[in-house]
Order: sequence, then structure tokens, then C-alpha cells
Amino acid sequence: MRLLALDTTARAGSVALAQDGAIVDARVGDASRTHGERLPGDVLNLLSARGLAPADIDLYAVAAGPGSFTGLRVGIACIQGFALSAGRRVVAVSALDALALAAQPAAADGFVAAWIDAHRGEIFAALYSGLIVVEEPIVATPARTLELWRERLADRAVLAIGDGAVRYADALRALGARLRAPEPTAPMLAPAIAALAEREAAAGRTIAPHAIVPIYIRRPDAELARHAHR
Repeated sequence: MRLLALDTTARAGSVALAQDGAIVDARVGDASRTHGERLPGDVLNLLSARGLAPADIDLYAVAAGPGSFTGLRVGIACIQGFALSAGRRVVAVSALDALALAAQPAAADGFVAAWIDAHRGEIFAALYSGLIVVEEPIVATPARTLELWRERLADRAVLAIGDGAVRYADALRALGARLRAPEPTAPMLAPAIAALAEREAAAGRTIAPHAIVPIYIRRPDAELARHAHR
């Protein structure tokens, strides 16, 4: 089975091609350009380099959020377009789940704090034990997040991962949490998205392209603005 996975939750994003469970190509996007400028070109360039066309892909996968609202919409629309034209099914994956998978096996027997930069001084966050969610996704400041997780973090070290962990590394250290220092850059998520999508497909959990539902957690800016002016 050939699977193509796309992540547009962060500025750079990434795309990966998997075949029979192995990643055969994975690329980070150009963060100096928007997803709208780069897609569907990034996907087509990867396929072309492998001598493939969109119709050669058996299953498409995409990060459904949380992350940049505009990035999510562009990425989901791109995958929907490819899948619809080829008559293929899709898998929508949580970017937080993908971060939790990307942290293995470095997390060992500790927790994984998946933190995505939500801007405005906030993060999208969830806490994992392995791939099991032990604190549900929220959007909050780093300090508020650690306060809410205080009891969970009392007796176990935790590995922080994601662009939110990178951005707020100093704040994490200042708060004195038992957090292992994050990597200097956030991981490429498309390979982890591909791996999670293959698991979902093996369990028969694929969906039609039109059925993708974005994972926003926080309402889009336009909706917040409308509410504020009522």
C-alpha cells in the first residue's frame, strides 16, 4: 500500500510517502512561503521525484489539527482534492497524537507533553503516557497548562515536544517542572502521521474525503471577532 501524508499545522509543515509500512521519502516545507503558495506543489514534487502520480496513492492522510487555522484549511482541502479525484479514502490524524508518536521511544516510561504553538502566548497541549491521552487537549498558556497538570506531573518526568515546547523552553525551565529539555527544533510530523494512518487503515477506520473534520480546540479568529461584536 502506498500512503501519502501531509502536515500543515505548522509554518513549514511536511509531506511523506510511505509504502508497505516504510517511509520512502519525507520532506519539510519552505517556511518562508505559505502553505497556500506551496500546495499542491510540494505534494506533486515529491510524487514526481518517485515517478508517481496522485492516482498511484492508495490512501491519503492529513493532520486535521490543532494548528494554524489557515494552514489546516489549505492542507485538508489539498488532500481532499487529491483523494476525491483519485477515488481514494483518507485518514485524519491529530497533530498532538502525531507528536506523541514522534516522541517514542525517547520518552521511555515517562509522560509526553505535546505542545503546539497557538500564538497569543498560548499552546495547544495534551499529555500522553505512550500513545494514551491522560490529559485531554486544551489551549492555554504554558503556566496554566502545567498548573492543570500539576498532580499528574508530581511523580513522573515528562518529555516536552513540538514547536510550542521549543518556543517556551525557557518558560518551562523557569516554572521548575520536571520536564526534559525539548529538542532545538520541532520534529517533522508527516512520517508520524503516515504511521498513525496506517494503523487506522488496518483497523478499517478510513473515511471519505468530505468527512474530514478540523480539530480546532480554539475557535477561529473570524468567529471570535463576530462573537465579540454582538
